[in-house]
Amino acid sequence: MTFSILAHDQKTGIYAAAAATGSLCVGGWVVRGDIEAGLVASQGTAPSPFWRDDAIRAMRDGVSAGDAVFAVVGQDPGKGHRQLITLDRQGRTGGFTGGKSVPIAAHRCFGGLAVAGNMLASEAVLDALVARFREGEGEDMADRLLASLRAAEGAGGDARGLLSAAMLVLRPDAPPLDLRIDHSAAPLDDLGALLAAARASPYADWLEVVPVQADKTRAPG
Repeated sequence: MTFSILAHDQKTGIYAAAAATGSLCVGGWVVRGDIEAGLVASQGTAPSPFWRDDAIRAMRDGVSAGDAVFAVVGQDPGKGHRQLITLDRQGRTGGFTGGKSVPIAAHRCFGGLAVAGNMLASEAVLDALVARFREGEGEDMADRLLASLRAAEGAGGDARGLLSAAMLVLRPDAPPLDLRIDHSAAPLDDLGALLAAARASPYADWLEVVPVQADKTRAPG
C-alpha cells in the first residue's frame, strides 16, 4: 500500500522523510518527525498512529531507534498487519514488518537510512529507493527525496498505482518543509509543483524570517 524513506545527513544535521501510496493522505497517516527526536514512518494494512507518536516520544527521551520499535510493537495483537521504521538523533535506525503485511512487504535499515514498503510490485521498489537516494549525495535534500520516490515508482511502486505523496525536511537553519498531496492522479508531479511553489516568493520570503532551531526567536528586522 505504501513505500517510505527516512534519512539523516550527519554533516548538515538534516532529517528527511518521504512516502507515497495508492490510498489517500499518506502524509497525515505515515510520516512524523521532530528535529530533537528523529523520524518515524508507520504504515501497513492497519497502521497504528500510536506506534508512530509513541516512537517519536521515546526517541526524544533518548531511546534508540531500534529500542523504540521494540517498545511500541510490544504485545500489540494487531502487529502482524502493521509496519514501522524509525531513525533517531544519532542516525540509528530500526524497523518492523508484520507477518500478515500485504505482500510484497519488507523493510531495510542502514546507518542514517531506512526504507519500508508493503503491497509493492516487487522488492526492486525498495532497491530503487535506496539506490537513488545514495546516488544523490550532495543534492538538495527535497530534490533527492522526490527523485527517490520517482525511482521507486519507476521500479513498480505501489501495485495499485499512486494517489498521495508527502515529504518532510527538518534542518537546524530553516523552517520545516512539510508538503503533502492528499489525493491526485499524479501525486509525485503535484508534489514537485508544490515544492517549486514553496521555493518561490512570497512563501519563500516569509520562511526567511520565522523562527528556526538555530534561532528560536528569529523575526523580521
